Amino acid sequence: MTERAASPQLGGDLPDRLLAVRAAEGDDDSFAVLVQRHSRSLLALARCMLGNPQDAEEAVQDAFVSAWRRLPEYRHSAEFRTWMYRITVNRCLTMRRRRPPPLPLDTVAEPATADAWSQPARTAEQDAATAALSRALAELEAGQRVCWILREVQGLPYKEIAHVTRSSEQTVRGRLFRARRSLQEAMGPWR
Repeated sequence: MTERAASPQLGGDLPDRLLAVRAAEGDDDSFAVLVQRHSRSLLALARCMLGNPQDAEEAVQDAFVSAWRRLPEYRHSAEFRTWMYRITVNRCLTMRRRRPPPLPLDTVAEPATADAWSQPARTAEQDAATAALSRALAELEAGQRVCWILREVQGLPYKEIAHVTRSSEQTVRGRLFRARRSLQEAMGPWR
């Protein structure tokens, strides 16, 4: 089943705009269809931004609660999906600001390793590269990180990213350029 598909009796074949209008009028089932359609992509976005599945789930849940409360304010000037991306991005940025600083690596005990022969070197190398990318993403300026995730992970067009970030397409392009350059430098040893 795709993100766009949902149970027909619940309005799964209706466009987001109509479902949002119905939900604003108090139709819980219409909002449930919107949640079903968009939760997977919003969760992926939040995971990329926060790096923690539990925090990502909390951010998306908070975003949907906020959207439910603010549905009467939704003016349909943007797609519902874009509106939800904006709410989720803002929630993730707030959560990142409130996080305690990470512990230095030398204060954390090294985990016990499994039998060295049971884990292939390739998996370890991939895990290390993924960790390096996560660290590089975390070091990007927040606007660059959001633009990169929305473009490279979520596949949003520049115009939609501009709407989500409340900036111009030119600003989005500049942030993406700088983010890609920084990531390319950080990931140089992994090429």
